[in-house]
Amino acid sequence: MENSKRPKALIIIFGATGDLAKRKLFPSIFHLCQHRKMCGDFAVVGIGRRPWSNDEFRDTVEHSVKESYSPEQDLSHFTANFYYQSLDVTDSGSYQELNQLVVDLEKRYQTEGNRMFYLAMAPQFFGVIANNLANNGLKDSPGWTRLVIEKPFGHDLESAQILNDEIRAAFNEDQIYRIDHYLGKEMVQNIEVIRFANGIFEHLWNNRFIANIQVTSSESIGVEERARYYDVSGATRDMAQNHMLQMIALLAMEPPINLTPDEIRSEKVKVLRALRLIEEDEVDDFFVRGQYGGGHINDKTVPAYRDEAYELNDSNTETYVAGKVMIDNYRWAGVPFYFRTGKRMATKATKLVIEFKDIPMNLYYKHEDDRHPNLLYINIHPDEGITLYLNAKKTGVGSQAEPVKLSYNSAGVDGMNTPEAYEKLILDCMLGDATNFTHWDEVALTWRYIDRVLKIWENRQPDFPNYESGSMGPKAADELLEKDGFHWWQIRD
Repeated sequence: MENSKRPKALIIIFGATGDLAKRKLFPSIFHLCQHRKMCGDFAVVGIGRRPWSNDEFRDTVEHSVKESYSPEQDLSHFTANFYYQSLDVTDSGSYQELNQLVVDLEKRYQTEGNRMFYLAMAPQFFGVIANNLANNGLKDSPGWTRLVIEKPFGHDLESAQILNDEIRAAFNEDQIYRIDHYLGKEMVQNIEVIRFANGIFEHLWNNRFIANIQVTSSESIGVEERARYYDVSGATRDMAQNHMLQMIALLAMEPPINLTPDEIRSEKVKVLRALRLIEEDEVDDFFVRGQYGGGHINDKTVPAYRDEAYELNDSNTETYVAGKVMIDNYRWAGVPFYFRTGKRMATKATKLVIEFKDIPMNLYYKHEDDRHPNLLYINIHPDEGITLYLNAKKTGVGSQAEPVKLSYNSAGVDGMNTPEAYEKLILDCMLGDATNFTHWDEVALTWRYIDRVLKIWENRQPDFPNYESGSMGPKAADELLEKDGFHWWQIRD
């Protein structure tokens, strides 16, 4: 990174003793320091209720980094940039002491008054913290101030609106950075480049040439230690309302007039406004929910969701959701966008598949079952890259066609460093690039769409469990595509 782009900032992390900070934030900051040469330009203040000293906090940071990267070098130079402040976020008076620490550190590290407040806490504290920061002068500085917020952003549209009003009372929209870590993934960001930098794709990227688009994000793990949170959220709120619809928006958006955050967001919002809302009598034609039962993964017996914890024994929370999304605009009218996401599935993977329409008369197929449509795979995880399936003559006598693939794997590029999603998003925030963060308009529109489905499901008793651990989900999810003449493409390439 060139010096002109090197960010200077004080990073204040609320919830610094929590799991997210340890697993993601501290290692990401370390990686930025190592590969972006930022160590002289920032300091970190960790906020928590535990009565830790600076040394105790630094030990936690060092352990976190070693768990993630196993560096051989001495980390004391890095951890010396970390400071701890014990604070009750609901006590307005305790922010004055934090303000004094921030001012002192800004003088020491010459960060030019730039402040990033990262709220790695439960959403019920977002509004309280934001308003306390504003009321106690912490938002006011000679440089910029930005508020980074983790999901979930609300439980439905109404709660999201209330939360947004609380935060907007203290911070402007352009100061608010709502994290969707999927948007920090290298290949998700590559969707725009694949589309808009390649005429071979963009000229065909419409309902004349594309039959359907599929988005799959599967996990092999269960709820693990997140049972209490997950049972309130479920797969639809946890994954579909944000990650799935965000990727669909990137796949479906019109080319922006330039690559500024405002223009890219504007095109995504147009897609989300065009989502066809689901009526009560058609929810089963467009959505499938599931909950995993017992089964086997990697030769290990795993329990059903309801057996993961005592409080789940009669739960009707979905651990799987599949949907058929229709976008009612000129480019995509009639093209189904299918998505599926769930836990305890056969494998962990995130892939996008674009299925192109076949030519009207293909002379190289002897039988209908021999058809092999052209496919474009965009592999988000694992094996980041793209794979294009074409048809070529089958080796040997005759004139039969068989699929061949052209693959590009970004992980295989010598010397290429693919930053972890949080690393990229932290850096983007420090640089003021909001492209890969969600605007309130996007949040409101995705909740508007998902709310309709959730409210219908609330009044219906599901038949759970309805898929076996280690499978790819309920049979009804296969039927969702079969009735349109399609099927899920395997997530391995």
